[in-house]
Formats: sequence, C-alpha cells, structure tokens
Amino acid sequence: MGVTCVCQVPVAEGKSVQQTVDMLHKKLEQLGAVKQGSFCVDCETYHATGNVSGQPTKLLYVMHNSETPLSCLALFEGGPCLVADANFDVLMVKLKSHFQNAKGHKVECRGSRYRYCDFLIKVGTATMSSSARGISVEVEYCPCVVPGDCWNLLKEFMQSFLGPSIPELPSVFATKPEGLFAPADSVDTMTQYLELFNKLRKQQITGSNVR
Repeated sequence: MGVTCVCQVPVAEGKSVQQTVDMLHKKLEQLGAVKQGSFCVDCETYHATGNVSGQPTKLLYVMHNSETPLSCLALFEGGPCLVADANFDVLMVKLKSHFQNAKGHKVECRGSRYRYCDFLIKVGTATMSSSARGISVEVEYCPCVVPGDCWNLLKEFMQSFLGPSIPELPSVFATKPEGLFAPADSVDTMTQYLELFNKLRKQQITGSNVR
C-alpha cells in the first residue's frame, strides 16, 4: 500500500458523467496507462439507536473495498475506526437493536483500474439509489508510504490528466505528525472516500444533482 489520493472530479461542461469518465480513460490511455480490471468501493450508513437521552445520534459507516476483499472498515463519526473481517455485515444485522441501517444512504463507487509505471489509477462513477452522483479519481504512488516525500510527484502526475482539477493535500495526511515516519495505510484511503461520499450525500439533500 503506497500513498493514495482520492478526489472528486467535476463533470466537464456540456458533458454527462459517463462522457467525462470516458474522456479521463482516453487521457490515461494516451499517457500509456494500461487497464487492469475494475474496482468497487461502497459505504453503508447506520444510526446508533441506544444513545443517552439528549445526546446527538452517532453515525457508523461500514465500508468495503475490492482491493481488500477479506476485510471491511467500520468508522464511527468522529472516530474511532475498526478494521474488521469481511463478515462484519452479518454482525451488523444481529446488532439491529443498536444500529439501524439508514435506507437510501448507500453510496457505491465503481469503475476501471489502470496501471502507469509506479502509479495505480482508479476512475469511478459514484452512485446513490442507482443514480450517478459524481466522479471519483484515486491515484496511488506505490513505491512510497510517507505522504510528505511524494506529494509533489503525485500532484504533478495528476495534473497530466486532470489539468487544473488537482486537489490539495488530503486532510488525513495534513494531520500526520510532521518530520516523523507516519506511513499511509488503507484506512487513510477509505477515510478520503468517506469524505467524498458525505459530500455527495449533502449535494443530494440540497438538491444539487449531477447531470
């Protein structure tokens, strides 16, 4: 697991979500990237039901990534985070008296996986209720695990096919202790996907749908 950046890419003016995704695929292939199958990241939201009176309801997010098929991630809103066995979903069903599934809140991101030299690139379409809500791009620089050592290189590579849409340093890396060896891991990647999914959910609530 190298250093990974996940970002949302705006839909190109006058284009649909799928047309923009196709444009990104074409740019990657022109660079020399080779398609290596597909990927999927999903997120289910649960409401805690047994809260103390007067306390705000805490959310629990259960996430899966096709890159790590034998495990899933459970993130409480505001922390902590748990890496669990893949059958954690079965446990959530048994805990339904404590956690209720928020129907209609599932977000799924599917798309193509590309390899270019030391970079792994995934371009996905994020969907909610079977409707396309946005485009995600995940770029991983595989040889390095320290974000501060390779961020400029990652940025330069992303600029080659995203143009001006490149993101700032992800907040999950900005909070790591400076000057110390703080390796990136799969939790960092999934935390970035969760931030993206929550942004898309808010856009849906406010009625700002991607066309």
